[in-house]
Amino acid sequence: MKSHKPIIMLIALIVALGGLLMGFDASVISGVVKFIEPEFNLTKLELGWSVASLTLTSTLAMMISGPLSDRFGRRTVLRYAAILYAVSAITSALAPTFTALVIARMIGGFGVGASLILAPMYIAELAPPSIRGRLVSFNQLNIVIGISLAFFTNYMILQLGKSDASWVSNLGIREHNWRWMLGLETIPAVLYFCGLFFVPRSPRWLILKGNFDEAVKVLARFTDRQEAKSAVHEIRESLHGDVKEEKAGVKDLFTRRMRLVLMIGVVIAILQQITGINSVFFYAPMIFEQSGIGTDASFIQAIMVGITNLVFTVLALLFIDRLGRKPLLVFGVSGMAISLFLLAYGFNISTYTLTAESIDGLSEGINKGQLAGMVDVTYDSDVEFNAALVESLGKEAAGEYKSQIITAAISTNPIMILIGILGFVASFAISIGPVMWVLFSELFPNAIRGIAISFVGLINSAISFVVQWVFPWELQTLGNAMTFAIYGIFAAAGLIFIIRIVPETKGKSLEELEEKLVGAE
Repeated sequence: MKSHKPIIMLIALIVALGGLLMGFDASVISGVVKFIEPEFNLTKLELGWSVASLTLTSTLAMMISGPLSDRFGRRTVLRYAAILYAVSAITSALAPTFTALVIARMIGGFGVGASLILAPMYIAELAPPSIRGRLVSFNQLNIVIGISLAFFTNYMILQLGKSDASWVSNLGIREHNWRWMLGLETIPAVLYFCGLFFVPRSPRWLILKGNFDEAVKVLARFTDRQEAKSAVHEIRESLHGDVKEEKAGVKDLFTRRMRLVLMIGVVIAILQQITGINSVFFYAPMIFEQSGIGTDASFIQAIMVGITNLVFTVLALLFIDRLGRKPLLVFGVSGMAISLFLLAYGFNISTYTLTAESIDGLSEGINKGQLAGMVDVTYDSDVEFNAALVESLGKEAAGEYKSQIITAAISTNPIMILIGILGFVASFAISIGPVMWVLFSELFPNAIRGIAISFVGLINSAISFVVQWVFPWELQTLGNAMTFAIYGIFAAAGLIFIIRIVPETKGKSLEELEEKLVGAE
């Protein structure tokens, strides 16, 4: 298929709106955690659970979304995912208790898992090899647009809450700001559901089901009919070449011939999450507050994270089919490791000292007399300072006023922290962020692709769940410096694997890649 029409770009963009919803749904919680922690009186692990619970059900969804799409079609399952997004947004906004909020978020997780797997799969099955990397990366582009949109709407709602306008008061934006942050997702969810009625069924899925004439009609929308027939014949031959794969199950992933591609898929899936990217995305304001810049500034810098993510993802789209997958991975993961070690260093050199003057400048709600024992005491780590703060004020008051007190006490280089975080996000966005899903859509054989992507996606999501869940506990127990140093060590190890093992897949058809990478029994 050498020629193609603009309509294929439009279809890819519509399907990739599932990525926007995924990015928004996952990252909107970053602005919520600050408010639900005192409102529901949460422990650090409960706070982590409020974030990670969505990923848990997303992980479960990945176990079944591939097989379900093999049975009912990629497009059909994506429509149900859009419905789940809308239901989750509405019920999250109305949640009366912490348990209800978690359940509502977990409902959305099923939509996240399905769209995260099926949107790039659908696009890869539709796209010509010459632009497949770019089109599959539309999904990652929309994920980062969703992340940026969540950071932006969170900040706008925070600022609206300070307005004296009557409509702000009537809508309860000031009192229920975090509920509005979560509820806004209803709008893009409805748009996604409607948009999916304008996309065709996947041609490779149609061929799997024996609907060859319809597959030709779909492909003929993007190229001439003769090339469409030729493509259908090529795909049929590939599927027919191994009858066993047509009945593939999970056990077929562990055969000798799948060893290389499975190892690559699993390691890349783990690497993308174990380096802590979702800790940054889902806790960005919390991290920035640790550098002492205050609440409003932390939300503004979170927007900078979203913009950086978006800009460098666009650059990845421009270069992924020119430079190839592996060069971007090597460059990006190197930058991730350097940035993480810079973050660790920046937090490690920070000190915390409360003076009588700085305490006098704190808000009236703080019992300043309880801080007398901390005056002129220099703490060399955030762990020591936070422990002393809890001992002096108690857990509830320390949690409520922590950001303000850190701002008054910390001596650090906030610019170094900002550069480290933005450098990490930029390096991720130009490399393993979009490249991972392109590799997943290319590595695995046609007949087993649904199950294979679900399996490695399951591992990716499971690691993400653990990282998100324990991150607040890590900051409290290990401290900022040690947490980011651990992430940096994982990035350095992953870089070595990429250089030595990961192949280049640029410009090859899915059938060519199958012949090259999947060995014989």
